Amino acid sequence: MIRLLAAFALSALLLPAQQGFRPLFNGKDLAGWKHVGPGEFVVENGMLKTVGGMGLLYYEKEKFGNSVLRVVYSTATDHANSGVIIRLPEPPPDPWYAVHNGYEVQIDAGGDDWHSSGAIYSISKVSSRQQKPKGEWNVMDIELRGPVTRVTLNGVLVNEYREGSPVPPRKMWYEPVRGPRPDAGYIGLQNHDANSTVYFREVSVKPLP
Repeated sequence: MIRLLAAFALSALLLPAQQGFRPLFNGKDLAGWKHVGPGEFVVENGMLKTVGGMGLLYYEKEKFGNSVLRVVYSTATDHANSGVIIRLPEPPPDPWYAVHNGYEVQIDAGGDDWHSSGAIYSISKVSSRQQKPKGEWNVMDIELRGPVTRVTLNGVLVNEYREGSPVPPRKMWYEPVRGPRPDAGYIGLQNHDANSTVYFREVSVKPLP
């Protein structure tokens, strides 16, 4: 048991590259990223910090499919709102294009199961709540494998959605337009509003065979 715990502790300390992940954020500046919409992201103490909103910071250098996207984030309050955009077919001219043409993996501990951290916003609900309290770091792994999206939050699988599965009807105009998304697409981070501050210390990707 002691040997097992020691191995687990060592694996938790491994750098992203040692686990097969390639950093998309260099901890210094926004190289490779582009922001659209109100508000901004700033680099503070080696982390990305949301400011104002609603806007979107997306990685403009390439699309991602058959990969695991990892974001390590912390919220300033228990109800801070953000999200990770995936499967975005084109570079977004504005943040609402991303909402309606990609999928948003929600970051928000205060929502219901369709709008809580790990949910695909209003499309696929979480099976359990796994976000840690404000100020603590969360590890979210988003696996993209063909038409399937799996979300693991702090080591627990909380969501699995296959393209074409039944989804509930839209209730509000700001909920995403229903319809297919591509197997590969751009990814991004949402800055939601002035009252929601979220920090990201890692954004990285690992290709899957």
